Amino acid sequence: MPVSSAVRDRCRTLLGQQEQILYVFPALSIGPPGAANFLIVVTDKAISVLATRMLRTDRPVSVHAAFPRHTRLGPITPAPRPVIELGSMAFEVDEEYAAVVAAADAEVFAPETLPPDPLPDL
Repeated sequence: MPVSSAVRDRCRTLLGQQEQILYVFPALSIGPPGAANFLIVVTDKAISVLATRMLRTDRPVSVHAAFPRHTRLGPITPAPRPVIELGSMAFEVDEEYAAVVAAADAEVFAPETLPPDPLPDL
């Protein structure tokens, strides 16, 4: 299920208005020092890992890490839940967001594999 427009607006407020948000998905960090909830935001310029409130995972509070847009999110490691790595961090994502990770990577690394825009005039 896509994140709500309210969550996207909160991310946009934190990141600033200069970047166009392409994808947002929740992720759970795994490994040391422990589990924490994040939102991973893919924009036209960067991939940002936003820390969220402890009990309100839809409320980003700070930019935890940022990577250039040409950073690969995949491959997705199948586990009990899909896992991706960004820098030195590993994140579990819900299975429903595996397609989002694949699409974000395809835009940069294999644009020829994307389907054509069904409504190019909009």
